[in-house]
This record gives sequence, structure tokens and C-alpha cells, in this order.
Amino acid sequence: MNIFSKIAAGLKKTKDSMMGKLEALMNSFTKIDEDFFEELEELLITCDIGVETSLEICGELRKKVKEKGLTETVQLMDELKEIITEMLGEDKSLDVSSKPAVILVIGVNGAGKTTTIGKLAARYKNECKNVLVAAADTFRAAAIDQLEVWTQRAGVDIVKHEEGSDPAAVVFDAVTAAKARDIDVLICDTAGRLHNKKNLMDELKKISRIVHQQAEGCSLETLLVLDATTGQNAVNQAKLFGETANITGIILTKLDGTAKGGIIISIHRELGIPVKLVGVGEKLDDLQDFCAKDFVDALFETETDFDYNYERLTDGDENEFAEDAEISMEEKTETESENGNVTEMNLEISEMQEKSEINENIEDETAESESELAEAEISEDDVSEEKKSLKDGKFGFLFKEITFGKKKKDTENDEQTDDE
Repeated sequence: MNIFSKIAAGLKKTKDSMMGKLEALMNSFTKIDEDFFEELEELLITCDIGVETSLEICGELRKKVKEKGLTETVQLMDELKEIITEMLGEDKSLDVSSKPAVILVIGVNGAGKTTTIGKLAARYKNECKNVLVAAADTFRAAAIDQLEVWTQRAGVDIVKHEEGSDPAAVVFDAVTAAKARDIDVLICDTAGRLHNKKNLMDELKKISRIVHQQAEGCSLETLLVLDATTGQNAVNQAKLFGETANITGIILTKLDGTAKGGIIISIHRELGIPVKLVGVGEKLDDLQDFCAKDFVDALFETETDFDYNYERLTDGDENEFAEDAEISMEEKTETESENGNVTEMNLEISEMQEKSEINENIEDETAESESELAEAEISEDDVSEEKKSLKDGKFGFLFKEITFGKKKKDTENDEQTDDE
């Protein structure tokens, strides 16, 4: 993965948020009017570009609309891209030309100072430079141990004192050791401090003064590490830190985990401090030099653009894709015919099931009628058996007399009828 692809991947959340809103705004307006510019100003402010910078961008865009006679909103995307590129200005890299080159890293707790120092050390080590790290964060628990792990991973030396010792003394010893050992780059870690803590800010002034005295004539970079996820609060931190230390550059970390990457624009425009490095991941090589052109290209990249590692198709490739398309259509036709056969088979099976259900119903009705007839026969047998039991039972003589008397009476009635 090249540098541009890393920047593009790191800006994905910012791009999806900012460009998604911009495209929706462009599509919702058919003409360029004052209502459009009001909506655009509000959108840019919500994308953490800042009030002053957003108003300036819209002002420049109004000028370009009048100069070029633009009438449709779809024409404004390229103009916005050009305006933001001009605002970011020229890229400025770290100055490590002298020996030793001193890099003083400052910032609030949790911004990612220690991790950034480890990545910087590994970077210059890979460039075949002699690197030394000063562990001047003596207040935070386990800060020295954490930095020592990073230096071991990068393969560089470290100067450290006991926890709770004077940070300025650590920096003094580190500068002296850098001169004695012919070190190319000295990176000094400092305690994380809030910008509203006066005593800690005064200590930062003391460290800066020692570095200037001991490393006079050497190149000095004072880098402020800002967390991109804090949005406009990062700009406020930069303003207050700038009152105490002579900040020469910004390192913007955690850019890959936020949609607030627009603060890069406001930092450049409102503070005049260049963003020199950006963190786009957790790996050692995920600390990249900031390039304004790559930043803007990645921010305004659309889905229809070719990917940065993508090769254009040739005619032969297009023919291959056409053949693949024909094959896929044939496969689709065969699949549909197979699906049709399967459907016919399913219909036949359903008809057979219906017929079997009808036969089962008929059989059930026949069985019910047979069972009723059998019950009727059983009831007649029960009656005959009951009569037999009456004849043969205890009161059988009464049954015989009654039957005999009935037969005798019937016989006399028949004879009387014959005489008449």
C-alpha cells in the first residue's frame, strides 16, 4: 500500500461524512443563490472546518462564481477543491539537517505522544540515522517503561531517570549525550499537560530554554501532538500551547478513527501552523508525511474515479469481459430452464399428493360406514342374546307362560275369523 492509499484509507470516515453532505447539498439546489451559500456555510462548520475558515471558503467561492459565471451547483465541487488546496499551502517537512537535530514532542495526555515518538524513532532508524530518545515524561505512571518498550522495538537507545525526577534534567543529559555520541536525531518526550495548567506550562518553557541553550545552532522542531477525534478543541489546544512554546509543526493522530479530519484546514488557516505528520493507523509505518495535494485528492475522490492502484482496461480486456458476460447469460438461461423443470415436477408432485389425499378420505368414509354396520349387527346380536337369557334365566317360566298365552289368544282369534 503506497503513501496516497494510506492517506485515503485514513480519511475514509471524513470523506464519507463531508463529501456525502456536500453531494446531497449540491443535488438539492438547482441554482446558485444566497440560500445555497448559507446552507454551505453551515455544512462546512459542522464538518469541523471552523467558523472563520468556512466563511472564508464561501467568500472565495462567491468570487469564483461571479468571475466564471457559474450557474449550476454541480460546477462548484472542483472550485471548492481548488480553494482548499490553496488554503493548505506548501508542504513543510521536518528539519533534521543539523547534528544533532532535536525534536521536542508536546501535547495533552492521551493524544498519542509516546506512540508517535516510537514511530518517529523507527522511521529515522530505517533511514540509517543514529537516534536517541529522552524519557522526560517523569510524572505519568509507567510512561518511561512504555517508551522503553517502543525504543526496544525500534532498536534505538534511551536516556532515562527515575520516576518523579526533574524533566528538564533528563533533557539536559540527553542533549549532552547526543553531542558526545554523534547522534543524528534526538527525540524528547515530555509530560502530558493540559493547556490550562500554568505550572506545567511553565515547566515546558524551562525545557525549551534548556534545549535552545545546549543545542544552540542545531535544528529544533517543537511538534504539538493533537488528537483528531477532538475536533475544534484541538484547534483551541494549539492556540494555547502556541503561547508557551514556539510550535513549528503539528502531528495529527488517530485520523483514521474520526470523521473530523476537516480540522487540518482550520489549523493551517487560523493558526498558520503546518501539519507535518498524520497518524493513519497503529503500525510503525502508519505515521505519514502530510501532503496537501494527497489530502485534498483523497477528500474529494468520488466513487467513479479510478482507484490509485487501478490499471485501465484495454480493448482485449473488454472483449474478455464481454465473453464472460455472454457466458454468464447462458448460465442464467440454463438455470432458469432448470428452475422451470423443477417447478413442473413440484406441480406434478402436488397433484399426486392431492389425489392420494382424496383416496384416503374415501377409504376413511368407507371404513366409517363398515364400522357403523358392524355396530348395528352387534346390537341385534345383543338383543337376541338378551331374549335367550330371559328364557333360560331365573324367570324363564314367566316368559314361557306369557308367550304361550299370547300364542293361544292369537290362535282363537284366527279360528273365529274362519267361522265368520
